Amino acid sequence: MNRPELADFLRRSRARLAPSDVGLAPGARRRTPGLRREEVAALAGMSVDYYTRLEQQRGPHPSRQMLTALARALRLTDDERDHLFHLTGEEPPRRASGSGHVRPGLLLVLDRLHDTPTQVVTDCGDVLAQNAMAKALVGDVMSAPPRERNLARRFFLDPAGRALFPEEDRPRHARAHVASLRAVAAARPDDPEPAALVAELRARSEEFAALWDEHQVAQRTPSTKRFLHPVVGMIELDCEVLLSHEHRQHLVLHTARPGTEAHEQLRLLRVVGLQDLAPSEV
Repeated sequence: MNRPELADFLRRSRARLAPSDVGLAPGARRRTPGLRREEVAALAGMSVDYYTRLEQQRGPHPSRQMLTALARALRLTDDERDHLFHLTGEEPPRRASGSGHVRPGLLLVLDRLHDTPTQVVTDCGDVLAQNAMAKALVGDVMSAPPRERNLARRFFLDPAGRALFPEEDRPRHARAHVASLRAVAAARPDDPEPAALVAELRARSEEFAALWDEHQVAQRTPSTKRFLHPVVGMIELDCEVLLSHEHRQHLVLHTARPGTEAHEQLRLLRVVGLQDLAPSEV
């Protein structure tokens, strides 16, 4: 691990970002350009002390998960992300398989949507990034271990994942998950990721196995979804799905038309639903 080069790269990457680049308010006048250390730490979900030690060449060896979080927080390009991994002696994730590195352009859009629950999701259903409103609506998925961030796995195997939706809506969601995953698996027959997910769900969920055998196929499309929220109650939102140019990453937005009950519920959610959200400590 090249500690001096890593520290320099982190400092310079932090200095080139303005608060508005990551969805933060400018705040008071800053003595130096760029983000503060505590802002990068919050964006990456780590303690300020942990990040400070990395910049001071005395931090521990970051895990691959932490490197991925830093790459997102600092809005690194694919090449810069790979450089970050190399500086710590780690092999960068393979790009061809959809490594989970969110493109800076998608993160920029995510950061601008302060009042709209928005997530970046892979075509296989892995949640790669959430804004604060998405965490307030469906929970902080990013705080879970990587395997537990998959939407299909959460829906079919985790009762809490199903409880987000009214019982009468769950069959529709189940079919949508299966049909989308079948389309991905067929489009990427040599990729072990979707095949492994399908095999696991067929083995562990009778519901998934039965739906898989029906051979329905469909891509993710705009729809209307109803969520059960403990604070704002039942909320019906329009779900829009925007594709990246490679179609491997989706920007999923949940919106409500002004003047509707759902719009007022989103306003309430923004006020009261974010109070428990705080950066996790390392």
